[in-house]
Amino acid sequence: MALGFDGRVAIVTGAGGGLGREHALALAARGAKVVVNDLGGARDGTGASSAAADAVVAEIVAAGGEAIANGASVTDPEAVQAMVDAAMAKWGRLDILVNNAGVLRDKSFAKMTLEDFRFVVDVHLMGAVNCTKAVWEIMRAQNYGRIVMTTSSSGLYGNFGQANYAAAKMGLVGLMQTLAIEGQKNDIRVNSLAPTAHTRMTEDLGAALPLEALGPELVSPGLLYLVSEDAPTRCILGAGAGGFERAYVTITQGIHAVGPDAPEQVEARFEEISDRSGEIVPDMGAAQGMIELTKAQKAHG
Repeated sequence: MALGFDGRVAIVTGAGGGLGREHALALAARGAKVVVNDLGGARDGTGASSAAADAVVAEIVAAGGEAIANGASVTDPEAVQAMVDAAMAKWGRLDILVNNAGVLRDKSFAKMTLEDFRFVVDVHLMGAVNCTKAVWEIMRAQNYGRIVMTTSSSGLYGNFGQANYAAAKMGLVGLMQTLAIEGQKNDIRVNSLAPTAHTRMTEDLGAALPLEALGPELVSPGLLYLVSEDAPTRCILGAGAGGFERAYVTITQGIHAVGPDAPEQVEARFEEISDRSGEIVPDMGAAQGMIELTKAQKAHG
């Protein structure tokens, strides 16, 4: 059955170009009313202009869709609240939030300033928190909501020169894990998208990537599923070049080691601790403690 969004209202942050623009166009093409949010700044977060968001709105309207532009910085909770208020005043509901806005200030950790670290975390992580907080009570009252965090392979697996970006992107996965649990009873489904695409955010990586195969439009099909009525929840979906994968945070069965030589046991049996056979994807953080207590109970008979 075709995924449709008739009657749904979506906010897409950072939607003036790249991935956000493709997400907004794809949602609008399938019937969603879209708030196209973009500060219109440079890649490092400096400056502001409404031109990019306005251009995407014009594209959507020209194709017969409904959209409004918004220039709020996701780092400004009051501006974010005003954006949500404007969407509610116009359309009376909010069903979908795509936290896509981001910046880059890449440098090796040795050369990175604390200001550049803090700013990138503020945009990616706290920006998503600000936007999610502003829509959360609306979605709870509706008993319906679909939220996507934009994570990254840099956060999941690391990438040289991106300590700030990686920390923020992995932080978004933790935010997703907890909000998916808390939102369950009100049918608020929260997922993460880990895209690989060629946009202005990745233009410096050109030599390493076959750019012609990495159009941002090839990522948006995954996004559409993650915000659909039958979406999963707590999914980390990788997407790029037409490929889709799922990433998991897992835990191994491990060992039980106590006594004065416990450190030596951990050292000697580290391969066993690392053995992935029988690993699980925990339902929540308490699962780790349960695994450890079960081992302790078995050891003490």
